[in-house]
This record gives sequence, structure tokens and C-alpha cells, in this order.
Amino acid sequence: MALYSEKVMDHFLHPRNVGVIEDADGIGEVGNAKCGDIMKIYLKIDNDIITDVKFETFGCGSAIASSSMATELIKGKPLSEAMELTNKAVAEALDGLPAHKMHCSVLAEEAIQKALEDYQSKQEKK
Repeated sequence: MALYSEKVMDHFLHPRNVGVIEDADGIGEVGNAKCGDIMKIYLKIDNDIITDVKFETFGCGSAIASSSMATELIKGKPLSEAMELTNKAVAEALDGLPAHKMHCSVLAEEAIQKALEDYQSKQEKK
């Protein structure tokens, strides 16, 4: 059996939503000191809908695939749905991750949560 699903390989080799949003409404950055992975998520939000999302990830194939899939799962969604995204949902959407790579899906969840928190704090300041 292959270590990674076809979906993981596809999102690793052909990641979606890679890049930076210069005037992002929310930015979240997280890292894992143990493995060295770093993820940064950028959100563009209009009327409580995520209209655009981009990511930059420095890490392994599972980290890149998790970032790519997570952005696909929240793009075009209301903030309330994005706030409920879990690492389990990311891993399931990728048809699973090896147990020792599940932390990559956790990083994706955490980066999105931080970006949403950043957006909320900016709204409170307005």
C-alpha cells in the first residue's frame, strides 16, 4: 500500500491557492518546531464570506497537501463554516494521512483559526 493517497499526492504536486494576498483581511501563521513546518494563510473576506484564500507553506509534502486542501475547503464559505474546519476534516478530504503526519492537518486548522482571529481583531478595532 502506498504511504500517501492519490489526493495527497495531487495536492502536493499541484497545490491550489499558493501565494500571498497583499491586502489580506486576515493572516495566520503557525509552525511546528519539532518538524520545522511553517504555514501562513491569507484571507480575503467580503460580507462574512471568504472570497479568496492563499497560503505559503515551508514543509513536507503532507504539510503542503494539507494547506492546499484546507484552503479549498474554506474558499467561498461563510466565516461560521470556516471556523468549524477541523484537522480531521482536512485529513478525511485528503483520503487520510499517515498517523505520523497528522500534525500537518493540525497546522492547517491552526493557521486558518489564527487568520480568522486576526480578521476578527481587525474588525473590532474598526
